[in-house]
Amino acid sequence: MNTESTPMDLMGKRIKLKREVLGLLVKDLSAQIGVTPSLISQIERGKAFPSIVTLKKISDALSTTVGELIGEHENLSQHPLLKSNERRFVKKNKKGTSLHMLSYHDPTKQIEPYIIQFNKNSNSKGIMTSNFPGQEFCFVLKGKFEAEVNNKHYKLNDGDGFYFNSKLPHNFKNISGDEAEMLWIISPNNNKISTN
Repeated sequence: MNTESTPMDLMGKRIKLKREVLGLLVKDLSAQIGVTPSLISQIERGKAFPSIVTLKKISDALSTTVGELIGEHENLSQHPLLKSNERRFVKKNKKGTSLHMLSYHDPTKQIEPYIIQFNKNSNSKGIMTSNFPGQEFCFVLKGKFEAEVNNKHYKLNDGDGFYFNSKLPHNFKNISGDEAEMLWIISPNNNKISTN
């Protein structure tokens, strides 16, 4: 049995240690940065993957840096592979669409890849929250979607790709009548995916 800690496990332990050294309870830290105590507990146990913006808020609240929390020596050159069973859940919207990260955090990353899993008739509202200068690319892994970007409508099928500027209003709806999946890649300016 492999008991080796992953970079996310180690990051969670660093956050917990920093918090305890400062004498903060989980509820104190969560209130300070505007997330639930449950999310902080999951992050500390390596069960949830914090967004870049949440990680920055945590580092500020703990008087440290994102680099120190993620372990700058544990960068992509040491950990280029993220196994499917190590994939980290980020958040879920009211329709049941869920977001999962496909790589470890690293301060030098040029892109941020995600998998979005859509329930029947669900959409990307509250999931694809980037509206910053930057670009995005979507690739349909399974299912059919209707994309609304800048008030224009597009139909996407299995294997279709879609590239657009993030500042444009956008929403993707699963119209396949079943569960669907999409690969979503955003550029560095967009690494501000809210977990709220």
